[in-house]
Amino acid sequence: MLIKIEPSWHDQLSEEFNKPYFNQLISFVDAEYAAKRCFPNANQIFSAFNQCPFYNVKVVIIGQDPYHGFGQANGLCFSVNDGIALPPSLINIFKEIQSDLQIPLPITGNLERWANQGVLLLNATLTVRESEAGSHQNQGWEIFTDAVIQKISAAKENVVFLLWGGFAKKKGAKINRDKHRVLETGHPSPLSANRGLWFGNRHFSKTNEYLKSQGKEPIQW
Repeated sequence: MLIKIEPSWHDQLSEEFNKPYFNQLISFVDAEYAAKRCFPNANQIFSAFNQCPFYNVKVVIIGQDPYHGFGQANGLCFSVNDGIALPPSLINIFKEIQSDLQIPLPITGNLERWANQGVLLLNATLTVRESEAGSHQNQGWEIFTDAVIQKISAAKENVVFLLWGGFAKKKGAKINRDKHRVLETGHPSPLSANRGLWFGNRHFSKTNEYLKSQGKEPIQW
């Protein structure tokens, strides 16, 4: 696989690309994509980075796995391609935005519009085998995305990290909370949301209030 990643990210992550674990990871991904149907499309694996340059990052949302259904994943966590039915977690995200900011539910679940405003939509694992959730975990992606989070924490200031659910909270353990705003709540999945752990978190208005307090443009959610 040829690593096609936005130049500012390439500058920040070039050391990772030369480490043994990353070479092993790319060999694994190449073999998986050659032998099986995997998602997202190979040219979208690094879409979270390509659509949100390092210098533009204002908000980070951490997901776990890409969607493993046909045509869903587009390289941005929680996001689906245009024309694809909204997954339950994304519906709950939009419902919270509607409640928090009185924004109507959108027609599409494609979150490129967020990425283009400086929201890094980062899955912990960037690839998955069709219909097999978690099938590309523990191959090296988590090491890579930990390095991404640590790089943002170290090199930037006043970024908002949205950690939804136990997995994301663990992933964000090394964020410097003296420099950044970290908001935590339950996962937007129905299992968590129906237990009262998601709705009412107001993360979207809180994010914008913080960004404005730092002289930054709020996100048009």
